Amino acid sequence: MAAITTKEQQVVVNYMSEELQTIFLSNLDEAPARRRAREAFKDIQLAIDHCLFRLSSDGVKTKEVYEVNSRGLKIFSKSWLPESSHLKAIICYCHGYADTCTFYFEGMKISMKLASSGYGVFALDYPGFGLSDGLHGYIPSFESLVNDVIEHFSKIKEQKKYQDVPSFLLGESMGGAIALNIHFKQPAAWNGAALIAPLCKFAEDMIPHWLVKQILIGVAKVLPKTKLVPQKEEVKDNIFRDVNKRKLAPYNVLLYKDKPRLGTALELLKATQELEQRLEEVSLPLLIMHGEADIITDPSASKALYEKAKVKDKKLCLYKDAFHTLLEGEPDETIFHVLGDIISWLDEHSSRKNKY
Repeated sequence: MAAITTKEQQVVVNYMSEELQTIFLSNLDEAPARRRAREAFKDIQLAIDHCLFRLSSDGVKTKEVYEVNSRGLKIFSKSWLPESSHLKAIICYCHGYADTCTFYFEGMKISMKLASSGYGVFALDYPGFGLSDGLHGYIPSFESLVNDVIEHFSKIKEQKKYQDVPSFLLGESMGGAIALNIHFKQPAAWNGAALIAPLCKFAEDMIPHWLVKQILIGVAKVLPKTKLVPQKEEVKDNIFRDVNKRKLAPYNVLLYKDKPRLGTALELLKATQELEQRLEEVSLPLLIMHGEADIITDPSASKALYEKAKVKDKKLCLYKDAFHTLLEGEPDETIFHVLGDIISWLDEHSSRKNKY
């Protein structure tokens, strides 16, 4: 989950050609416009000065696919596989709200680093996000979104070459909530989940005043697609701790940058409220990572998940002074620390043959 200030956008726009400015500032509500934007900015994105963008991609083969799902939506997905090493496990990545699997996860070589460590990595853009069909930033049903993700990952796991390989969920922010809901629907299907700042509960600064919330709920019944949910400026400034990395955020051209749509906000609020009531049901091995200074998703909810989950194999990593985007917006040393924690945990758990 990320946000960009108008000032940061303007700085980026000033360095663009007139053609790129037109694309950058265009309406990206529909998927064809987002796909054109991705192609136009692909080379620029890969040249960004970020510690993870500089990692080598040698020895990793990638593949991009568009497939029509059971609801008739064209879904974009991508995979990253080690070319030569033995496959330790497969990792199915669930991205955060407003995001895509084609910028931070791909461009910053997070996927490459995991693949070069011996893991097959698979990701998709949810309906309404990134390069997939759907109105940008709109989640009419959180449960349907979870089912879409299950449908996609199940097709991968059912392939013969992956049936005897351990499989893990990797969820970031809203993707953490999606990963947990996948687990609830498939309690015995996964060998574990690594959750980065999971959206188990919104921080208080993210939730409108009670009266405002009641008004928004009423309006949402009539105008669910309306971009109307208020956002505090201080929230935008507390997503990326590293100021220089915050300046790179506008290059993520597929990011949903407007105010949240009413229907989306209510679906996410409902999903977190339901999730809070089900933490005791979590039974798969867990790695939970959260920045102690995160004001987007509440770190106390990650602590509650750690304490209440009935599984005994669980680990909680809290990062002092860290904000929400642990792998994208922190100082280099924190980013590599978090990435190292993920790979170490995966290495330990992928060596265990039996499913949990």
